Amino acid sequence: MNISTQDVQHVAKLARLNLSSEEEQVFTEQLNAILQYAEKLDGLDTEGIEATTHVLHLSNVMREDVQRESLPTDKVFANAPEHEDGQFKVPAVLE
Repeated sequence: MNISTQDVQHVAKLARLNLSSEEEQVFTEQLNAILQYAEKLDGLDTEGIEATTHVLHLSNVMREDVQRESLPTDKVFANAPEHEDGQFKVPAVLE
């Protein structure tokens, strides 16, 4: 499969990109190179290879959930520009 300059122009229009003719040509060449590489991968024998969702083994690193004392309010509000009644005071964003 090959990407034409018209395909690049169509995608650029959908993405609302203004591309110069030089950029269209460069992107056409780059996209075709990517597709040619993907075609090489299609030729690989993957029989007996287990499908993977990620190339690296990932696991969640969890710590024990330990209850501890929270910060005192004077330290919490020490750097706050404004606070009132134990809450941060911020400018209104709704009318």
